[in-house]
This record gives sequence, structure tokens and C-alpha cells, in this order.
Amino acid sequence: MEEITDSEAKEQAGARQVTQDEQLLETPRQDEFTHTDTWRVFRIMGEFVEGFDELATVTRGVAIFGSARTPADNPYYAAARETAALLARAGFSVLTGGGPGIMDAANRGAFEAKGVSVGCNIELPFEQAPNPYQTRSLKFKYFFVRKTMFVKYSNAFVIFPGGFGTLDELFEALTLIQTRKINNFPVILFGSEFWQGMLDWLEGAILKSKYISAEDRGLLHVTDSPSEVVDIIRRSQDTLSRAQPDVYDI
Repeated sequence: MEEITDSEAKEQAGARQVTQDEQLLETPRQDEFTHTDTWRVFRIMGEFVEGFDELATVTRGVAIFGSARTPADNPYYAAARETAALLARAGFSVLTGGGPGIMDAANRGAFEAKGVSVGCNIELPFEQAPNPYQTRSLKFKYFFVRKTMFVKYSNAFVIFPGGFGTLDELFEALTLIQTRKINNFPVILFGSEFWQGMLDWLEGAILKSKYISAEDRGLLHVTDSPSEVVDIIRRSQDTLSRAQPDVYDI
């Protein structure tokens, strides 16, 4: 087996972009934490401050998620674009991850409807380039900071077909609602045919095993209609406003 020199190893490592998340989450080397992780806290704090400051005026936000790999000629692209346009015309701000695919479609729909179109972009070594349909664009280095922004500034999540990242946002929202860490806002699955297999599994395996309750399963709305998405979110607003506490513990 050919031995790799230290310089060659460094060159190979340098060929791949190392993200801030990767650096933060890797196991620290001996004594290195005193020079890296402790000081990285200030960068994390700065991202939270910038996000809170930039999004402070977003009070009727709806986050739209879906695959970055969805082409513009895909029916789900057209549906996401229409959904976002209807939301914008109804007075909602549209938030996405700011990238291509479904994110591009949603930002585009809101932008063309002259609404608020927010892109919360993330540093990635591939697949993430900001789309041009953002009226407000933020860039994050840390996934967990960006995810906080989506939850904090959204009154609903609309989930179009997607992969691991889309599922991550879906199940994190469900977990936060289930554990009552956040108010029960609508989590809407768009595309009944795409999501049916997952729903069958949830009902046939997870619910049947009593790992979730029927109430938990009821947290999910399913639709194929952009206008129904808006109706579901509109109906939820009165309930959400009544659920807001009068006093907050800081």
C-alpha cells in the first residue's frame, strides 16, 4: 500500500471545502479546543444576532421546503411557485433555504407576486447557490442557527417532495410541536402521491406500535392544492393567536 505523506494529505484535504458545521462538530484534538471551539461561540452568536435583526419584521412567515434537485419543468416546481404567489397575495411572507429547485420556485412565486421573499442560505460544499428571487437574503454557516430562524419566524411549514434535508425539517417541526416546545402550527405535506408511502409506514408501523399517538398523526395535513395550503394556514391563525401567552419567562 502506497504511503501518503503529510503534505499530500493536506493537499487532498484542501481539495474539499470544509464547512463551519463540520469544524464545529468534529471531535477536538488535544488542547485544540482552547484555540477553536471556545472562540467559535462568538461567530455562532453573531449569526443569531444577525438573523434576529434581519427577520424581526417577519410576523406572518410561511416556510416552504423541498428538494434542491427539482427541475423547473417538474409539476412540483410549478405548484410551489403558485403556492408561494397565493401566500404572498394573502399577506404572508415566504421563507425558503434560498437555493435552487423548490426553494427557487417558492421564492420566485413570492417575488413575482411582489411579496416578501426571504432566502436563508447555508454554506455547503455543493448544491447551494442563492437563487435570484429574494427580497431579503441571509447567509448562515451553521445549520442549527438557520433552522432556528425557520421555526421562529414561521406560522406554518409547507413540505414539498424532497430528500434528507426536507425530511429533517419536517420531523424536527413535528418533534417540537409534539413536545410542546412550540405552538401547534400547520405542517402541510404537498403531493399526496409522493408522501403516501411515508404516511402508510407511519400508520402501519409507528402508530400501530404506539410510538406515536393518533393525535400526533393528526399533526400532518396532506394536499395537492395550492389554494388549500393558504386556506389551512388562514384557518390556523385565530387558533395560534389565542394560544399566545400573555406573560413570557425570560
